[in-house]
Amino acid sequence: MIYTKEVELMCPVAQGVSHGAAPIPEEAKWVKAKEVGDINGFTHGIGWCAPQQGACKLTLNVKNGIIQEALVETIGCSGMTHSAAMAAEILPGRTILEALNTDLVCDAINTAMRELFLQIAYGRSQSAFSEDGLAIGAGLEDLGKGLRSQIGTMYSTLEKGPRYLEMAEGYVTGIALDEEGMIIGYKFVNFGKMADFIKKGDDPNTAWEKASGQYGRVADAVRIIDPRKE
Repeated sequence: MIYTKEVELMCPVAQGVSHGAAPIPEEAKWVKAKEVGDINGFTHGIGWCAPQQGACKLTLNVKNGIIQEALVETIGCSGMTHSAAMAAEILPGRTILEALNTDLVCDAINTAMRELFLQIAYGRSQSAFSEDGLAIGAGLEDLGKGLRSQIGTMYSTLEKGPRYLEMAEGYVTGIALDEEGMIIGYKFVNFGKMADFIKKGDDPNTAWEKASGQYGRVADAVRIIDPRKE
């Protein structure tokens, strides 16, 4: 250890009482985290890229400081999707400190990792008061049926009004309008369910019908329009 001359000339003064690290909640325990291995938690975080054209939702399940499970969801940028594929291979098995200093390629994913690190290191995790935390695999519960991300996509103009394109239930195939042209419901198809039906042997048309549904007062509609063409 190298000290400056000024410090060498100082007389020693006792530091007094030191209580160490403040305890943080981790999986229904209060932990004074001193090492990376002391950290446990399951949590989510959002990151964004510098031009803010895309975003990432990152979910991590950390046990004894090591990432056991990672869910990487991206939107708004095609390159970000490929970066997410790399991040999914990189993250499991790394400590949260390693992950913080690992090049996850995409700005948004790196930012999400930073936000998750802060949450977990300060005990602000989703599993802070869950005894033994959440099981590995809990990240999949964030996804909808068919293990697809739940995405809302809406488009609107002053001239022509709103268009529902994608809801939590799935891809919107029709918007139900009343006599005043107001939206009163929508029809949709869940592509995750549709793919599962096809994998089980259904033909595409049958799978489409079985994975289709509607929400709202579709039966009362005066007109149903295709939101992508009308």
